[in-house]
Amino acid sequence: MTAVVRTATPADDPELAGLWRLCFDAPQVTALHALDPDRHRHTFVAQNAAGDGIDAVVVYVPRTIRDADGAPRRVGGIGSVATRPEARGRGLVRRLLVEAERTMRAEGCAWSLLFTGTPGVYRGSGWQEFDSTYTEGTLAPASAAGQAFRIRPATGRDATGVVALHRAYNADRPLSSLRSAEDWAVRVPAWYGPAERWLVAEDPVSGALAGWVVAQHVGEHVEVREFAGIPGCLGELLAEVGERGRAAGLGRARVRLPDEPGVRAALPALLTDARRVTERVGMARPLHATGESVRAAVTAPGAVHWYGDCF
Repeated sequence: MTAVVRTATPADDPELAGLWRLCFDAPQVTALHALDPDRHRHTFVAQNAAGDGIDAVVVYVPRTIRDADGAPRRVGGIGSVATRPEARGRGLVRRLLVEAERTMRAEGCAWSLLFTGTPGVYRGSGWQEFDSTYTEGTLAPASAAGQAFRIRPATGRDATGVVALHRAYNADRPLSSLRSAEDWAVRVPAWYGPAERWLVAEDPVSGALAGWVVAQHVGEHVEVREFAGIPGCLGELLAEVGERGRAAGLGRARVRLPDEPGVRAALPALLTDARRVTERVGMARPLHATGESVRAAVTAPGAVHWYGDCF
């Protein structure tokens, strides 16, 4: 007997939560799943042959993401993919991806996007890898340079200003997501932690926000995961990131910001011996869009899909 492939129902929620706990060290997955009001018909499960449990799950997350020209397109994110250890190797995820693709096409998705460390699972189903880069190096020593901005931890009162900075900085940025109010309330904190862990740059005269950065400690690295604002404040924000990293006993940093002139100019405030590293964790699949247009979107200069928009 083979597994039965179907869409999820509300009755499946407890078992799905248990499967995600088993497979991921990411307790936020269940809360992120709840953001989609159509989540049950966007969630595809393989029920085991005995009919008494779910062996695998694939979730299609509808997102609005900018193409190579910065125009917003409906994109099918694939996430929360999990299979019970004893059910792996049976092709269940491939069967679920077929159903997800059918629904994404029916709902007008231009293309599909996912991020994974196991590309072979998806390559045979039509998803293709694309390169992305980050910069890494040794933390620079503290600098005695003066500051033009007040650098401080963000607070809840900064929310409106941070949203405005993000919107302006990514106004036409390929691969970036158009965030909803629900994304800011649930998705972004799920991946970045509460606002008090973020840093902002404030104009000391007007009090207006000029920049926002998110950095997290990952192993031996401090990792810069997102920036928005005017390039002139980035160096001072990165200097504070480095100060905090050194205080935590870290010696290295990774910067996941677009390779742009303003970013390159600011990097010495954080890094010495900086080098660019290429990785292949992103995968895309054309649906209604052409393969050429999808490839253009994911490889465009300045393209970035911020960590805070993970599915």
